[in-house]
Amino acid sequence: MSKKINIAIVGLGFGAEFIPIYQRHPNANMYAICQRNVEKLNQIGDAFGIEKRYSDYDELLKDPDVDAVHINSPIPNHAEQSLKALYAGKHVACTVPMATSVEDCMAIVKAVKETGKKYMMMETVVYAREFLFVKELYEKGELGKVQFLKASHQQDMDGWPDYWPGLPPMHYATHCVGPVAGLLKLEAEYVSCFGSGTIREELAQIHNSPFAVESAHIKFKDSDLSAYVYRSLFDVARQYRESFEVYGSKKSFEWALVEHEEHIIHTAKKPEHEIPEKVTVKDYAHLLPEGIQDFTTKGVYDLGENNHLSFTQGSGHGGSHPHLAHEFLMALVEDREPFPNAAQSANWTSVGILAHESAMQGGKIMYLPDFHNV
Repeated sequence: MSKKINIAIVGLGFGAEFIPIYQRHPNANMYAICQRNVEKLNQIGDAFGIEKRYSDYDELLKDPDVDAVHINSPIPNHAEQSLKALYAGKHVACTVPMATSVEDCMAIVKAVKETGKKYMMMETVVYAREFLFVKELYEKGELGKVQFLKASHQQDMDGWPDYWPGLPPMHYATHCVGPVAGLLKLEAEYVSCFGSGTIREELAQIHNSPFAVESAHIKFKDSDLSAYVYRSLFDVARQYRESFEVYGSKKSFEWALVEHEEHIIHTAKKPEHEIPEKVTVKDYAHLLPEGIQDFTTKGVYDLGENNHLSFTQGSGHGGSHPHLAHEFLMALVEDREPFPNAAQSANWTSVGILAHESAMQGGKIMYLPDFHNV
């Protein structure tokens, strides 16, 4: 498996995190970078020794040596840039969310079918160490029958730039939808969501979205399971929390209420006071090629003063970055579907988009499209 994939990274804020990972991965050639700001482009290019630099995305896509693009641009650009890349014959990895409309999610799934190229939404939570830990428990049968799933993503986004102020909470829901759908590879069939509280008027009018909190129930297709997810972004007092919880017949996993505290495993049929146990979640670097194992515990932004907000607030995203890059590369090398693939990514993203629509209509049940048959 010595094949090397020529990777181009688009967007060098958060995207810079991935440059050294690709540089040290045995199946990647960190080939090119793309950034509109030429000064920043050259600064990053010089720092990491990358010769191929583009300030124009369309010019990058004309380069026949680019095999795949990893898109880390602002959310409003994700769908357009993904579609352009796929139709230019490039594989696509894209940071979350896939798109901002169900129609654009459908278009990307269709483009993948038409071009035969791979698409992977780079959802950090399903490669975070907590998720890998619970996945291991599930696969070993230690959870028993899974009975219910729950997740939250709460964050204070005051002071974030550009398109973030006033964003409807569920429009950025993949961090809590991903783990509840991804653990058992479930597909959301329909969703119902309620809004609660109100944010201040100057924020609410930006997106015509009044709610401080949005909480949704998801019903999964061909399954007896449902999940509960909730989100808040403004005017709610809460430390950053990106959590998921799984309730099984034998064991359940509950996320710590406060960051850096230990999570809890509940074990059935023990004496009541022995049911909960604090657990230290191990790191899963051993699943990765040796050259990138370090990146589960440190990243570019640990090396200098320029801490990206998503990284500092998100506790380094649970060590997920090298796992994400590795999964994308292996899917290309082995010519298989990545996880999550285009249809899964579209399902997870559309849950949030339709959940917000549901909240605006008082909890109306919203059915998701069948992304497998577009």
